[in-house]
Amino acid sequence: MTSPLEQKKIKIAGPSVVTANRTWDGIVVYRTAAKSWSADLSEAAIVRNSDEAKALLAESVADDVGAIGPYIAPVQVGADGNIEPGNLREQIRRTGVTIGQSAQA
Repeated sequence: MTSPLEQKKIKIAGPSVVTANRTWDGIVVYRTAAKSWSADLSEAAIVRNSDEAKALLAESVADDVGAIGPYIAPVQVGADGNIEPGNLREQIRRTGVTIGQSAQA
């Protein structure tokens, strides 16, 4: 995980979200377009370029009451609009186990 302060040069290669851990219980949360946090990945605001990612991350860092440690994470958006984590790390954060999950390169 890269600290938000280290993500000044943000490069994203596809759809991404801002994720963090909720302050009071530590669960994984995602920044929404309504400027709040949700535990449901399908409610996350999707960014597709560096400027959008930087703006969403800055807004998320400023909200240090609702969540801690925000950073940008890749996601995959299916043809049906279904959003899934974009790498194994985010799959583990979301589901908590690795048994039954396929490894990604």
